Amino acid sequence: MTERLYYTDAYLTEFDASVLEHADDGQRIYLDRTAFYATSGGQPFDRGWLGEADVVDVVDEGERIAHLLASPITAPRVRGRIDWSRRFDHMQQHTGQHLLSAVIAELFGHQTVSVHFGRESSTLDLDTDAMSHEQIVATEARANQVVVENRGVEVSFADATAAGALRKPTDREGALRIVSIDGLDRSACGGTHVRATGEIGCILIRKVERVKQQARLEFLCGGRAVRRARTDLDLLARISGLYSAAAEEVPALVETQGAELKHAVAARRELEQELSLSRARELYQATSPRPDGLRVTVIREQAGATDWLRLLGQAFGGLRRTLLVGVIEDPPTILLASSDDSGIDAGRMLRRELERVGGRGGGSARLAQGSVKDRAGLETVLRALAAPAG
Repeated sequence: MTERLYYTDAYLTEFDASVLEHADDGQRIYLDRTAFYATSGGQPFDRGWLGEADVVDVVDEGERIAHLLASPITAPRVRGRIDWSRRFDHMQQHTGQHLLSAVIAELFGHQTVSVHFGRESSTLDLDTDAMSHEQIVATEARANQVVVENRGVEVSFADATAAGALRKPTDREGALRIVSIDGLDRSACGGTHVRATGEIGCILIRKVERVKQQARLEFLCGGRAVRRARTDLDLLARISGLYSAAAEEVPALVETQGAELKHAVAARRELEQELSLSRARELYQATSPRPDGLRVTVIREQAGATDWLRLLGQAFGGLRRTLLVGVIEDPPTILLASSDDSGIDAGRMLRRELERVGGRGGGSARLAQGSVKDRAGLETVLRALAAPAG
């Protein structure tokens, strides 16, 4: 059994221990005691060093804890050192989560269903499918008020039958480790926590989204919140600079430009439609019918003209007895459009010719598109599509 030193002292950063077992040629070891937190309850493991070896993972195996190392250890005793910056960051995030969950339960009655602590930010899922902006603002304000009050955070142990009211009931039996925030919260938890809410630092809720009928809040605490706020402010300052406007004026400017852009895009599409119809009529008049009565034209366009080719194909295919073959050489792309009265299923015809050269594609009976590996294949498909049926 491994004695978990972090249960009683999350601030312990160095310790001595005896090695009970070496495994995997000394790169997986078991100690009689450890201050290294093993991944559990959504909280990631601690990193640090055992002797001179880097601890790259810590695994909870029930009665004992496995320490995975970057290099082997063979000594019977070791000195462990915790990566304090990582540990304290986790302590801030985890205690901040307890505080947020308690505040949300206090203000709105929503319970926390699950928690995830990530490298950049953390999330908690609630037993509701939505949280309004006003509720998020109120939650954040109340949580930061408790941070400023610097309430004590205490760790205690009690039997499950005598643990008293907990924010989230547990079905565990025997001794429970209970983390309490003075006057606000009592939760059964095995994680590492700060001694007082003031050490959490500021709490920032960045967004809320709906995930599987639950509201998921993304939050950051302490140093993470400060770094994220600085990044967001720098981004806002950059956007303000691009608009040569004060930050508070940017939303209205963006809204105005968005409306103008939407109008411009619609006008451009209308012009492109008119241009494609005009170009299709020109091609129709310039193309003589084949013996089978079809007017077949081949169009070559530059890279990036796929959308234009599709518009032209639709316009040309809207005329009587037509077949248009559009080609883009880089990347090798081919488009086929046929009129309703052509007797040609464009999707089926193009797929057949593409398969013969190892290409891929398809589409509807009136409009299809595909690609081939090289220009030689492109020319082969082009000749087959443009050739008279025989």
